Amino acid sequence: MKSLLIVLAGLFLGLSTSAQAGTWVATPYAPAKVVFEFYLDHPQKIGSALYWVRSLMNPLLEAPYNYSPEDLSLVVVLHGNEIVTVAKKNEATYQDAVDRMRYYAGLGVKFKVCGQAAADFGYTVEDFQDFIEVVPNAITELAHWQQQGYALIVPKVMEKTIDIESIR
Repeated sequence: MKSLLIVLAGLFLGLSTSAQAGTWVATPYAPAKVVFEFYLDHPQKIGSALYWVRSLMNPLLEAPYNYSPEDLSLVVVLHGNEIVTVAKKNEATYQDAVDRMRYYAGLGVKFKVCGQAAADFGYTVEDFQDFIEVVPNAITELAHWQQQGYALIVPKVMEKTIDIESIR
């Protein structure tokens, strides 16, 4: 009897070890309809916020989904300090971010700036890059897109204080 229990325990432990391994699942994603809210406390954080756009797009454009950019409907609403990154006069300072946004705009991503925030910064429509649309109000714009069935994603951009290698 004791031998049988030891064999069963060993078998159980062997099965449970293999059963605890992770499983890859290809969730059957539909083409995305997403509005991103960018409300950042520092303009330099826009680079990290744009990675959220990339992180949504790349898996959907690749296998097994293979959607085309035209299948996706993405809107980015800017209404924090990051709006200075899309002012033409600041292009040299934020060139990398501007280039990335222009690239995404070429793929169909819409970039919208809050008109009230723009006025707070002293900007007019003419002050912005050619891929920017100025809307009356960011909050109203976000509500509009959500009422159209768009998911809201608000990138959380944190200060990285620890490297992955030290905690892996």
